[in-house]
Formats: sequence, C-alpha cells, structure tokens
Amino acid sequence: MNDGQDTHRQDAADDPSALLFPSSPQPRDSIDSGGQHSSAGHWRDSSSTDRRDTFSTVHTVPGDPPVLVEPSFDEGVLRALCELDCGVPLLLDRIKQSIVSCREASLFFKKRAAIEDEYGRTLQKIVRSTSETYATNDGKAGSFVSAWQSSMRVHELMAENRLRFAQRLNEMSEELATLVKEVDKNRKQTKELGTRYERALQDSETITEKCKNRLEVTSEELERVLLQKEGESFKDTAVQSRPGAAGKRVIGKAVAKGNLLLKGKNPGNIQRQEDDIRARVSTASDQYRKAVTDTQAMRQEYFNFQLPRILRALKECADEIDLGTQYHLTRYAFLYESIVLSDGQILIPPDGDGLGLKATIETIDNRSDFKTYMQNYVYARGSGAPRGPRREGPPEDGFLPPLPTHNPEKLYRSPTSTAAPTNALNLNGMNQPGPGPGAPPHPYSQQQHSQQATPNGKDHPNGVADRGRPTFGVDLSEQMARDNVEVPLIMVKCCEAIERYGVTSQGIYRVSGTTRKVNDLRARLDKGGNMDSVDLDASEWANDINNVASVMKMWLRELPDPLLTYSLHQGFIEAAKIENDRLRQIRLHERVNDLPDPNYSTLKYFLGHLHRINQQAAENQMSMQNLAIVFGPTLFGQTLGVGNGASGTVMPDTFHQNLAIETILNHYVDIFVDEPDA
Repeated sequence: MNDGQDTHRQDAADDPSALLFPSSPQPRDSIDSGGQHSSAGHWRDSSSTDRRDTFSTVHTVPGDPPVLVEPSFDEGVLRALCELDCGVPLLLDRIKQSIVSCREASLFFKKRAAIEDEYGRTLQKIVRSTSETYATNDGKAGSFVSAWQSSMRVHELMAENRLRFAQRLNEMSEELATLVKEVDKNRKQTKELGTRYERALQDSETITEKCKNRLEVTSEELERVLLQKEGESFKDTAVQSRPGAAGKRVIGKAVAKGNLLLKGKNPGNIQRQEDDIRARVSTASDQYRKAVTDTQAMRQEYFNFQLPRILRALKECADEIDLGTQYHLTRYAFLYESIVLSDGQILIPPDGDGLGLKATIETIDNRSDFKTYMQNYVYARGSGAPRGPRREGPPEDGFLPPLPTHNPEKLYRSPTSTAAPTNALNLNGMNQPGPGPGAPPHPYSQQQHSQQATPNGKDHPNGVADRGRPTFGVDLSEQMARDNVEVPLIMVKCCEAIERYGVTSQGIYRVSGTTRKVNDLRARLDKGGNMDSVDLDASEWANDINNVASVMKMWLRELPDPLLTYSLHQGFIEAAKIENDRLRQIRLHERVNDLPDPNYSTLKYFLGHLHRINQQAAENQMSMQNLAIVFGPTLFGQTLGVGNGASGTVMPDTFHQNLAIETILNHYVDIFVDEPDA
C-alpha cells in the first residue's frame, strides 16, 4: 500500500515545473523539438512570412551546425545579435538613428539645391540683362566689347553648371526621402511581426502555467481522498509540505477542510471519488504535458528560426539605409568636386581650349580701341561744319600755310588711302570704314593720290607703282564690273592663300599682322591692274599669314558701302532680334536674298571661306561665335546718324550684328548652297 501510495505521489506530487523550464536552458542550440512543429500550427498564421524550410529540415547533414542565413550575410554579427536579449530593440533604435541621419542629409541636399538653383538662375538673368543693356547703351567697342561678351559667356557657362548641379541635388534628395519612407515602413512591419511572435510565445507560456495549476489542484484533491482511504486521523495530524512544492501551501489545512467533505462518507463513495479524481488528474496531466511540449516547440521555433529572420530583416534595413546615405554623400562629394573643377576649367581652360576669363580680359587693348574710336569719330564728324576756331584759311585772312610733314608714319596717315576725308587718320595700321552712301569725295584724296605717284607715272621710290586701277576704297559693283569677275580678285587671292597656309593657324583673323608688312602688302595689292605680280605663296607672306588676313579685313572695311549695305542694315538687325531660331534664320535668309548681285556673290564666297575655316576650329580656335565677333562690325560697317543738322555717330548694335553673322554662318548650307551643289 505504501509502495502504491509512493508511486501515486511520485506521479502527482512531483514538481512539474522541471518539465516546462529546465535549469539553464539553451533553446538556441537544442534540437529536441525537431519533430514537433506540427503541434504548434497556430504559430504560423497567414500574416507571417512564408518559410521555405523548418529548423529540422535545415539539418541536412547530421552533426553540421544549422545554417540560418545565406553565406553572403554577416553571420558573425547575426549570431552575436541572437545571443543578446536586447537584439531586436537594439536594431530598432539603430534604424531610427539612421533614418534621422538620412532625413537630415535629404533636407541638406534639398536646401543646397535651392541655393544653387537660385544662384544659377540669378547669374543667367544678370548675364542676359547686362548683355542686352550694353548692346543698347553707348558703351565702348573694339577689343573691350569682344572681351566683355566673352566674359559674359564664361559666367553663363558657370550658371549652367550650377543649374545642372542643383538638378542632381534635387534628384538625390528625392531618392533619400524615398529610401527613408521604405526603410521606416519595413521597420514597422518587422517590428509588428516580432511583437506578434513574442505575444504568441507568451500566450503559450500562460496556457502552460494554467495547466500546471490545474494539475496541482487536482493532485491535492487526490491526496485528500487517499488520506481518508488510509484512515489517518485528520484532527491532530499536520501534513507537512510535499518535497518540490516550494513552500507554497500546507497540505494539512487542505486535508482538514477535506475532512468535512469526507465526513459521513462510506468506503464505496470514497472509492468512486478516488476514481473520479484520478481520471481528472490523468486528464490534467495529459493537458499539462501537451502544453509543455507545444511551448517548447514554439520556443525552439522562435529562437532558432523566427528571431534570426527578424534580426536579419532589421539588420538589412539598417545596412540599406546606411549604405544608401553613404552612397549619396559620396556622390554629392564627387559632383561637388566635378562642378568646382568644371568652373576652374571654364575660368582657366586647359592648353589649346581657348582663353580663360583673366586671359580674355587681358586681350583688351585700350590704346588700339582709343585710336579706332578717334578714327571713327573724326571720320563721322569730318564732313560737318567746323566747330571752334578754323585750322586753315586764305592767307589774306591771316592764316599761315601748313607745315610740311616729314614723317607721315608718325602721323598715322595712310599714304594710299583714297576714301578718307581731310582729317581722317589711319592709326597704327587700323583702317577706317569707307564713307556712307552719298558722302561727297574730299579734294584731299586727289591731292594725296597725286603725291603718291611720280609726274610721269613711273614707280614710286618705295617700289609701289601708280594706282591706275585701285582696289581699296572702290565701290564693290564698280570694281567687279571693271574687272569683269563674279568675285573680287583680291578676295579670291587672299582667301586661297589663307586656306593654303592659315586654315590651322590659331586665332586666324583674330590675331593682327605686323603694321609695316600689312601696309606694304596693301600697297602692292592696290595695283588692281597688276595684282598677279604679288606672290602670296612667297615665304614673306606664307610664314606670317596673319598679314594677309589683316589685308583681307582692311579691304572689307574700306568698301564705301559695306558688304551688307547701309540700306539693308536695319533689316538685318531687326531679323537678328527675333528670339525664335528658325524664324530668325528665315528672316535673315530673306535679307540676304535682298542684297545686290555683286554683294550676294561676294558674301556667298567669303562666308563659304569662313565656313571652311570653322571646320578646323579644333586647331585654329575660331568658332562660329569668334568669327562672328571679328566680322560682325566689318561686314555691317559703321552706321551714320544725323542729329540737329550735324553729323554724329550712332553706336552700332554690335550684339545683334554678331548674332546675325553667326546665324548666317551656322546655316550657310541652307542659305547659299543649292540642292544639286549640296
């Protein structure tokens, strides 16, 4: 009887907690629950992520450690996080910090983009307004206006760089903002999934604890029945606590209470009650064992698979936002360096890529500009009524004869010019434009011509013959009709020589020749009847082709009526002011067709020559814009204005002159070349 009693007490009274929580458990290394996942089916609900394998199927080779993540992942970091009780909150807080950092970087890029965009647009606006204002105002011309326009172009390029930089910054800011949203969304979803898993495990542990308590209560009832059946005294016996009960209760009190219940019971009733209680103890024991098994399986599932997956997902989120932020910061640094280097190359271009801002400003020749201005000023006002005291007059009025000039070069007088008025000067080899339409010839031109030739028409002592058929300062149509040609001989001769020896010369037409050489070649070519005697293939001219180019520009400037004519000047300017590129081309094409036949054929030939020069722009640095800057004022000539009865100068619209020439050059084939020729 005692043996049976001991057996029943061993089954019912031993502490069942050892079955649920063994001392010092190692759930992450246990494989006892490998085949019990089916009993915890409620763990994997529809909201959880699909799992391709379970902890049991991972062990494909006996004895190998389980592979919880792909080899590409940092398994050491994941293992360390799994060993920490605070792995999940650690990663959640870390992701939150990374989100704050990424959001700040995105805001910085957005604000920086706004600054760069405002800077670029403001700089563009300043450049455009400055160029338009300068073109309409009475500002300096010559080398200053060329340098000024080039400097404005430099600022415009820098503004374009800043606008592109701002666009890239805006794109980076939007990408970082999108990254923050996605990572924050993934963080919340993973956190919610982990919380749901933890709550399910806690609920399972709570159910296990309830089953344990139910088993303990049923076991107490069984003890009372057994004590009654043995016939022990309930009045004086104090039953001590069972081993393993941990001092939670005193059986004697419960049995004393049970004595009241069992009082008056016969042995048959006691046996039936014992059988009923034993059945309930068995049921409670089975439920408790099942709850313990399910909880252990759930715990193994959580610590061996679900927790590593959650930690891995969180670590991937942290890595994604950290690497994304670092990538965009690196990209920002690269773009910033690139924009600074680009600005530096614009300000100081590499060798052979044109002039920089400082070099462009240094090309301003104030002395030459002043001489040109003085020449034009004197020419424009020379035909008007004299102001102030008279310089010359009849001897009877007390005027003295003029002093003889012994050194004409010091007076900057061109000995061969026939188109200049009395007080017109040729300064330092720079030639004046011819007189406008209707300007009367000055008697001094005949006097000067007579001084250049010997009385018998023989050669002058300096080697220049008498100008029987002059070339410079002669009306274009008259010159071409006289020589019976479609293109002036001097233009064909000079352009062919330039294309042979100067098409790759850096700065051709922009770099001036030597004053003495230019004047000498001009005098030789001014013998229209004997132009073939001048050999431009000689080393004297071929070695420094800039002298030939300067003579070519000089001939164009000295035409009495410029190549594009005074009468069509305003029409060209109005066409150039059209903002639409296609419409501007059409209007300029119409103005070109309005030119007289000699002017049209000459312009077609000369612009074709410039078009071929531009095809070698990579070597000679003469872009369409540079060619337009050089020949804009030359082909349009110096316009004259009359005010208050006296002649006065009207500053040319240099900007639109250059734009007109540049547009015609850019569309040379469309304007001049016929379909069969093309």
